[in-house]
Amino acid sequence: MRVAARALWTVAPGRVEIRDEALPLPRPDQVLVRSSASGVSRGTERLVLEGRVPRSQWAVMRAPLMAGEFPFPVKYGYAAVGVVEDGAAGWRDRRVFCLHPHQDRFVAPVAMCVPVPDAVPERRAVLAANMETAVNILWDARPLVGERALVIGAGVVGLLAAALLARVPGLDLAVCDRDPSRAGAAEALGLRFCAPESAPDGRDLVVHATGDPAGLRLALGLAGFEARIVEASWFGDREASLPLGEAFHARRLRLVSSQVGAVSPAMRGRRSHAERLALALSLLEDARFDPLLGPVTPFEELPARYPALLAVGGGGGDGCPVVTYP
Repeated sequence: MRVAARALWTVAPGRVEIRDEALPLPRPDQVLVRSSASGVSRGTERLVLEGRVPRSQWAVMRAPLMAGEFPFPVKYGYAAVGVVEDGAAGWRDRRVFCLHPHQDRFVAPVAMCVPVPDAVPERRAVLAANMETAVNILWDARPLVGERALVIGAGVVGLLAAALLARVPGLDLAVCDRDPSRAGAAEALGLRFCAPESAPDGRDLVVHATGDPAGLRLALGLAGFEARIVEASWFGDREASLPLGEAFHARRLRLVSSQVGAVSPAMRGRRSHAERLALALSLLEDARFDPLLGPVTPFEELPARYPALLAVGGGGGDGCPVVTYP
């Protein structure tokens, strides 16, 4: 027996389509999930849509349950929320989050499905992948009480990381972005917002999350003596030109790459991927994160609207676009 399903596929630069597929019935260690919502990761999915995943990174950038091969055609995505319809004992009717592409029904291993806490609405739960990235950023950053910190980039990941940093006692924190329209979302989270030209310098810790090499150059300029700069962006096939010949050595700066594919060394061996994701979901019980959700798009309308949702300055706005399923 097979189960009918529909999934979004990226088939060429700038073009996606919905394809029908037949799913096998779940094995005892799997579940069949009916999707209720999924989140669009604007930065990464834009690179996939544009065919800008470098050949050297094809294996690294595979999402856990994606299908196809880079560059095209590929079924990509990693922020699905749904209800278990069938499968492993004890899981029926449970709300779960899974790192799965945009698809109305799917079969996934139980080990990759994390229960959504009762206090987290399904639409907010799609932020779990971004929150997991923010958790890993903090583990890589290792913030200290009373430090002077700066987050450059007030997109979804930047604001989530800043919201977590703001919980560190005595931390002097500012969030910097060149787009003044992002000030409202930052201030709704109780964060101090500033433009690049007025950003404080001499920072002990700088988190960069703009996806633009210019932001990383700004981070180097605002870092204080022996500061830590945590690079949370990924530039795809673009090169980042950095002024490492100026004060980089004199100030003994440390540049650290943070990537969610591996648990940060600070917690590796003590927390699994599943435990990190469960932590991220629990942190989303705060309703103040709702402004980080972007426009809502029905799944059937996704092929027509997907490129605009991902475009810089397009219909996707600054929040995480949410796909809903009938």
